Amino acid sequence: MKSANAEAFVLTRQSRSPKLPASFLVATIALLCLLGNTSNLGAMVNNKNFPTFPAIQTNVAFWEKIYTTYSTSEAVIHDKYDLTKIYGIIPIADYLQPGARQLNEPLLETAKQKYSTILTHLAQGNPPVTKEEHRIAAMYQGARKSQLQKASESVRVQIGQKERFREGVVRSGAYLHEIKRILRSYDLPEELAYLPHVESSFNPDAYSKAGASGLWQFTRSTGKQYLRIDHTMDERQDPLKATHAAAKFLKRNHSILGSWPLALTAYNCGTSGMARAKKDKGSYEKIFLEYEEGHFKFASRNYYPEFLAALQAAQKFEQKISSHPLQSSAPLTTVRLTKRASIDDISRHFKVDINTIKTFNPGINQLISQEKKLPQGYELKLPATVHNSKKQTVAIQANSNDQKNRPQTIVQK
Repeated sequence: MKSANAEAFVLTRQSRSPKLPASFLVATIALLCLLGNTSNLGAMVNNKNFPTFPAIQTNVAFWEKIYTTYSTSEAVIHDKYDLTKIYGIIPIADYLQPGARQLNEPLLETAKQKYSTILTHLAQGNPPVTKEEHRIAAMYQGARKSQLQKASESVRVQIGQKERFREGVVRSGAYLHEIKRILRSYDLPEELAYLPHVESSFNPDAYSKAGASGLWQFTRSTGKQYLRIDHTMDERQDPLKATHAAAKFLKRNHSILGSWPLALTAYNCGTSGMARAKKDKGSYEKIFLEYEEGHFKFASRNYYPEFLAALQAAQKFEQKISSHPLQSSAPLTTVRLTKRASIDDISRHFKVDINTIKTFNPGINQLISQEKKLPQGYELKLPATVHNSKKQTVAIQANSNDQKNRPQTIVQK
């Protein structure tokens, strides 16, 4: 699993989403016009499942601003332990654009080094001289030299996410209703439907440098516990199948760890790691404030605050666009393969081109050959208007190599 924070950018495969209708684009434009500045987001999210502990309030507020105020062409230079300490906000090449990372790396490193040098200078007992040194010294008035030295080693960069987050809200319109329905079927809180904002910005084609993939950003090792991932298909790419997997994983985390703050944090850093942290510190708040072991670093510590911030920001945006509902995905029909069948067979029978079949079934490996057979029991999604879609049972002409072209009843609605 990955988080939207830090310099861990999400890469994107060439989109396989169906072409969006003009009405969707109109709704998107209306949304972007309506959103505006949402820096004042109102009361904190706080309920029995997802409490906002006093210890994390400043972190939640920081991530709200990252999602709603700071642009993808801005970098926030800050202390990674105390997110109220923001040293500077600098313009950068928009990181959503190709090649931006390479352009920005030297600029960001120079900015980090600048503030690290100032803090080291102050930690050595030197009085501030420049205007910038006086400004930074004022942030640490009364601090010990050891605290200043630690701060000099804790300078961090966070890229703004405003545009990316808004785009994610637009994309979520195609999935959110069904994701909430799936979560309810597992007796899980509907608020968990907003976790993909943190993981992938609701981009089903997202993948990370660490190999996490899809809307829910499953790694191969975790994904294989719940999904089929092989040379034929990668069900991490199917948003709804991946949602079922995420629901099972989250429910397991909650049953082991006993609370949603811990279960969500475990989605980022692993269930066994959080179980050790709980055994060591007891409560989520103590883990957040004191735990430093294993993989529990900045991303894990901030994962639950990020989720709360994303939940609130997204719901705020949805309120603004309630009179302009987003278009959902194109209507689908689902058929179940009662025997193995090739994409060629399916394409011929339903008169649907192969690219459309792959578009509506993103779990199918995009490099799979046309003759490669999908397994028995596979639930195939097709446009609702396909030939014979209303029949309970349909016969597909078999591949020319199979039993001399005899009709085979291999698909059932």
